[in-house]
Amino acid sequence: MENQSIVSHFFLVGFTISVELQFFLFVVFFCIYLLTVTANVAIITLVRVDNRLHTPMYFFLSQLSFLEIWYTSSIAPELLINLAGWKDISFPGCLSQMYFYFSLGSTEFFLLGVMAIDRYLAICNPLRYPTLMNGQVCVQATAACWSVAFLSVFFLILLISRLTFCQPGVINHFFCDIPPLLKLSCTDTFVEQIVVFFFACIIILTSLFCTIVSYVFIVSTISKIPSTKGRKKAFSTCVSHFTVVTILYGTVIFIYVRPSVSDPLNVNKIMGVFNTVVTPLLNPLIYCLRNKEVKEALRKVINRKRLLTDAIIYNTK
Repeated sequence: MENQSIVSHFFLVGFTISVELQFFLFVVFFCIYLLTVTANVAIITLVRVDNRLHTPMYFFLSQLSFLEIWYTSSIAPELLINLAGWKDISFPGCLSQMYFYFSLGSTEFFLLGVMAIDRYLAICNPLRYPTLMNGQVCVQATAACWSVAFLSVFFLILLISRLTFCQPGVINHFFCDIPPLLKLSCTDTFVEQIVVFFFACIIILTSLFCTIVSYVFIVSTISKIPSTKGRKKAFSTCVSHFTVVTILYGTVIFIYVRPSVSDPLNVNKIMGVFNTVVTPLLNPLIYCLRNKEVKEALRKVINRKRLLTDAIIYNTK
């Protein structure tokens, strides 16, 4: 301890691949990032401009899209910088990245749980749904998701910031993730590992439990609908949300809800790319491809823009 210097900057290893492959991945991830931002902005715009989408379900969808933009922006730029060759990050910058990454991720879990409850109320209590899930309740539920997530993660990052990190400060990842960072501490991190593990369990598994319980009641209610057409219509409103939940929880549980943080992390890099870069693009695509109302709203906007373009061209002749 006395002969080691305290770390003020970390070196992010990233992907140990050839320069040519790094350039290829840089182009691919940059395009995915642009598509992610564009697709999620399109979802937000559609919900705002189309009156048919002014419902709690699409209000939460627009909130999810807004969240995805910032979620992927907390990691994707650093990934691109890492692939470009700049691998250093300061200790405050590392903590800031972790704070926003885990805060936004926790908010997404809470929001998906609220969306599951929304579907439960809409299908299982349709008569009381307008009262139970009005505009004020939607805003309050969303604000609670953001507030609880950001406040909870703040105390987690505060605990990690009190650790001492010594040279060499090499993080075996492409961003400042908690498991590889804890491996670099000069001091014993047993308490921090336990806190991180239980924090992940509480955030992820609690929201997952709410989602599962909601869908158990939803499936039970749908199975009692006499007509096949009615069952199909009711279930179609949940397919997109259920698909997003399955993808997100599957990857995050694999990465974080494990009793050890000292395992090799090469597989986690691949899963991390999928979770932070690919999934935020899949979410708007899933809702657009699986949701009839969103597709109709998108088609309406495109046709309106086409008519406007044709009118401008006609007037210029």
